[in-house]
Amino acid sequence: MSDYSCDALIIGSGQAGNPLAKALAEAGQKVILVEAAQMGGSCLNYGCVPTKTLLASATRAHQVHTAANLGVYVRGEVEIDMPTVVARKEKLLAKSRRSLTESLAPEHENITVVRGHAAFTGPYQVHVQETKERSSEITAKQVFVNTGTHAAVPPVPGLADTKFLTTTELLDLEEVPEHLLILGGGYIGLEFGQMFRRFGSRITIVEHSGQVLEREDDDVCQVLQDALTAEGIEFIMNAEVHHVSQNAEGQFNLATSTRQGERRLHGSHLLVATGRKPNTEGLGLELAGVKTDEQGYIEVNTRLQSNVDHIYALGDVHGGPQFTHLSYDDYRVVRDNLLHQGPRRSAKQRPLPYCVFTDPALGRIGLSETQAKDQGIDYRVSVTPVKKISRAQQTGDDLGFWKMLVGPDDRIIGAAIIGPEAGEIMTIVQVAMAGGLQYQELAEMVIAHPVWAEGLNVAFKDIK
Repeated sequence: MSDYSCDALIIGSGQAGNPLAKALAEAGQKVILVEAAQMGGSCLNYGCVPTKTLLASATRAHQVHTAANLGVYVRGEVEIDMPTVVARKEKLLAKSRRSLTESLAPEHENITVVRGHAAFTGPYQVHVQETKERSSEITAKQVFVNTGTHAAVPPVPGLADTKFLTTTELLDLEEVPEHLLILGGGYIGLEFGQMFRRFGSRITIVEHSGQVLEREDDDVCQVLQDALTAEGIEFIMNAEVHHVSQNAEGQFNLATSTRQGERRLHGSHLLVATGRKPNTEGLGLELAGVKTDEQGYIEVNTRLQSNVDHIYALGDVHGGPQFTHLSYDDYRVVRDNLLHQGPRRSAKQRPLPYCVFTDPALGRIGLSETQAKDQGIDYRVSVTPVKKISRAQQTGDDLGFWKMLVGPDDRIIGAAIIGPEAGEIMTIVQVAMAGGLQYQELAEMVIAHPVWAEGLNVAFKDIK
């Protein structure tokens, strides 16, 4: 058994843990980083990086299939080589994991990487089971939990007895499913549904509520659902799945209740995309005195400290919106509060930009119209169809709209961008919001013609 002592113990090598390890090490602290699985956390291994890599292949296939709309004809059949698609993704992941590992140790002499499962045995003590035969006992002055989440599996009768897929397994599938059933109409279900539809699968999305992306404005959800329906994706809304089974040939059978009555669904594959659960079970948090909420997320203050002052939680494991960029900002919050002089930095007072990588894509920043109404905030709104933007008319990509909300002081308080380059346009709006610009400055700004951002000149003209 090896004995360690360190200034900082980081459990989990996600988007917050890795840069924090480097920052603390460069400040002269002795750091131990423990990882039980692949280096890089969820974003690198089964989140943003692999998903968007596969989405790029699906998008290219769609562009080929729809090239005739622009007068370009492809002679012969377009084939999807899924082993090659997956191999491209794996090559990128291997390179990223290797670069990350090398950047942590031995490059930083103050960082020690330990592979194994960590569990608290006391407030300052952590046991790490590295192999069946080898374990380590680590004593740390400060501990940072960055263990992330895993796919939540709903308690549907029969589901646990089937070989259903989560996104982790689906990313490695080297075949195109004949008929992919998806439980969940959130952004994960929509992205994977459109991806595999464009690879050639028949897709059925089963959602328990009345709309996809239930936290978004109704008009946003409707545009996205209509666009995916037009591509051949079937939506079963307001549906409750009360039994799942799988026959000897591997076919899935779902018994569902809808407002139109009972309906049975049959498919070759089943993806469960109904949310996430924190990776806190088995961490021994109770032995350290760390409090969690009813779902198992670690409760933290604005500095990301748990109720035990020297134990912090970073990334998805403390609940709230689960995005890579927020996890990385958690690192900034902890770094600045521990290492830098100046005002205290808060994890609660920050913007929340995010994107859904469907086609058309969705970029969101600030308040939605629904949120503004619920909070009693005065606002004015403009909704600009994408087809009114010059660039859309030239490219033929004209689905969606740009919705802008401004407050009584003429400053932007929120935006929902649905359409091409949605994330990039949303980021321009975010910069304007951060700079406190009034909407007239964007409406009158000289923007190069005919870039997509020129639509900002158009989007605010209808503000009253």
